[in-house]
Amino acid sequence: MALGEILKAINICIEKQVDFVLIAGDLFNTALPGIDALKVVVTKLRELKDSNIPVYAIPGSHDFSPSGKTIIDVLENAGLLINVMKGKIIDEKLNLKFTFDKKTETKITGIFGKKGMLEKSHYKSLLKKELEQEKGFKIFMFHTALTEFKPEELDSMESQPLSLLPKNFDYYAGGHVHYVFNKQEPDYGVVAYPGPLFPNSFSELEKLENGGFYIVEKTDNLKLKYEPIVIYNVFSLAIDCNNKSPEQIRAELEERIKGREFINTIITIRLSGCLDSGKPSDINIKEIFSKLYDSSAYFVMKNTSKLTTKELDKVKANTSSVEDVEDLLIKESLGKIKVDNLSIEDEEKLTKQFMAILSKEKQEGERVAGFERRIKEEIEKIIKLD
Repeated sequence: MALGEILKAINICIEKQVDFVLIAGDLFNTALPGIDALKVVVTKLRELKDSNIPVYAIPGSHDFSPSGKTIIDVLENAGLLINVMKGKIIDEKLNLKFTFDKKTETKITGIFGKKGMLEKSHYKSLLKKELEQEKGFKIFMFHTALTEFKPEELDSMESQPLSLLPKNFDYYAGGHVHYVFNKQEPDYGVVAYPGPLFPNSFSELEKLENGGFYIVEKTDNLKLKYEPIVIYNVFSLAIDCNNKSPEQIRAELEERIKGREFINTIITIRLSGCLDSGKPSDINIKEIFSKLYDSSAYFVMKNTSKLTTKELDKVKANTSSVEDVEDLLIKESLGKIKVDNLSIEDEEKLTKQFMAILSKEKQEGERVAGFERRIKEEIEKIIKLD
C-alpha cells in the first residue's frame, strides 16, 4: 500500500458517495505497519465511517504476522472496518457466515489469504452448499491467484482452480494478484482483480503505469468502471540493443528524451539485447540519469538484466559443475589486467585463493567484527602485506 494512493482512493469513494468499500487483503504491505502509516490509514478509515460508508475486508498474505495476528483485527475492534471472514468449524468443515449490509441488502463473505497458499486448506474444507443456495445479492472476497485467469507472466505463481470457490455469487472481489482483470464467468458471476493501488515493481510500472480500483454499479447487470489513481506520471523507455554500440544506444536514449520535461514523472529504462561492441558500462547511463533529473524527473529506474555483450556470449559454459564454470571464466579473464611481476599462472592461483577466502561463511557464534577480521587476516597472508 502506498499512502498517497490510498488517500486519493478513499477521497474518490467519499466524493462519489459509494455505498461501501471492499478491501480484498493487503491493506498494508507488512503485518506490523509503522505508526505514521497506521495513523494516516486510521484517519482516512474514520472519514469513511463518518461519511456512513462501511468498509468490508479480509486479511491478505501481508497482513499476518508470524504468530498469526493481523492488524485487520485491531482495526475491526476499533470499529473502522468489518472482517467478513466469519464462521466456525463444524466436523472439520468451514461454515462461513454472511455479513449483511443493510443499506444495499448485500450479503458478503470471503476467505483470507496467507503466504505460501496456506489458505487453500480452508477452501478445501469449505461447506459450499448453503453459501450457493443463499438468495439475494452476494459478494465473495478472496485473496489468491486463480489458475484459469493467470496472465502468462505470472504462470509460475502458485494458484488454485476456480472450482474451489463457491458458485452462484454475483461478484467475486479478488486480491493478491497485481493485474487488472474482470470476467463474467458462467455458474459464478463477475470475477474481478483491480490490481494494486500503486505498481510496486519495474515491470508493473511499465505495464500498468498507475494503479486503481473498480467502482461497481449494481443495475440489471453489474457495471464495472476502472478508476485510475494517478499520483505520478510514468514514462517508459525500452531500447533493443542488438548489434548496436554503446555510443549508438546512448545517442538513441538522448534522442528519445530530447526537449522533454518530466515533471512529477517516474521513468523506466529497459535495455536488452547483445551489444555489437564494448560493455554495458560504456553506455554511461549515469549521464542519462543526470539529464533526466535535470529535466525534473521524480525518479529514474533502469533494468539491464537482459543486456549482454559479444565478449560474454563467447563464454559457453558447456560444463556440468560450478568449479568447471569458474575455471573457464577465470581463464577467459587472465591477463586482461596487467599486474607487475605476476605471471599468468600466479594470477590464476591468486584468483582462486581469493575466491576460496571470500566464499567462507561466518562460523556459529562468531561475531561479525571477528568474522571480518579473520577474512582480512587471511587475505593479508596471501598478498604478503606488512
